[in-house]
Amino acid sequence: MANWHIGVIGGSGLYDPGTLEEAQEIAVGSAFGEPSGPVTTGRIGDVRFTFIARHGAGHVLSPSRVNYRANIEVLKRCGVTDVLAISAIGSLKEEFAPGQFVLVEQLIDRTVGGSAGRERSFFDNGIVAHVPLADPTCPRLSDLAAKAAVKAGAKVHRGGTYVAIEGPQFSTRAESHMYRSWGADVIGMTAMPEARLAREAELPYALLGMVTDYDCWRDARADVDVTDILKVMRENSDKARALLATLAALLPDRREASPIDTVLDHAIITPREAWTVPAAARLDAVAGRLINLFPGGAA
Repeated sequence: MANWHIGVIGGSGLYDPGTLEEAQEIAVGSAFGEPSGPVTTGRIGDVRFTFIARHGAGHVLSPSRVNYRANIEVLKRCGVTDVLAISAIGSLKEEFAPGQFVLVEQLIDRTVGGSAGRERSFFDNGIVAHVPLADPTCPRLSDLAAKAAVKAGAKVHRGGTYVAIEGPQFSTRAESHMYRSWGADVIGMTAMPEARLAREAELPYALLGMVTDYDCWRDARADVDVTDILKVMRENSDKARALLATLAALLPDRREASPIDTVLDHAIITPREAWTVPAAARLDAVAGRLINLFPGGAA
């Protein structure tokens, strides 16, 4: 299974010395600014995993301040083939109860693109690309992650729609009811632009959300309480770690190619003769297999 390399985006509590073999913490630079922190890479069985804490060590970065471009680019630079995001989410459906997990299938983006770290594209200057995003999550990795979570003892709902809000404040009651009327099942602050950028980097992306609370639609008086969220996260941390070990065992011996691996082949609209060397150099990790064909490479 040496050809699988799973990138995991989540909290630092997802891994510890007992989870990863040959664990190493490595600072990796990015052409898109500072990532949230160093990566931790190692093996679970025969599979390499590389972790990055989305909000940094100690959860010091708000959702709007996370440099999503740098985080995704760093994982790509490390040789990751697929990305599993594990996130805390609020529930917009009665049956999605706190403590359960939701395998997200669709996304609604209500974030403010371009604010702080929320730049939505790597292809913003010199080379333009339009990747398809109708189905923003990878069905293969999603299925494997759901099966792993069930084996780890979690209650998992498949096929949820996640509405991504800017934050860092939680939604108003009117907004919460509106999102429910749109067909959203869960709510969070980090899946966008993370999923957009993973697609541009040709990385299959799956999102397993941990339900920590009911959003404020459910009770006319109650509000979302961070204390309750943290309590549920602590209670579920062992399951989250266990599902990673189970996922490693469930991966097929051979990683077959995914259509997402080559999505840029038909997405870059700028003619190759119009590419600039600085733009190509900036994309040397994200689009390296194409940039290396550029005259002079990314030099």
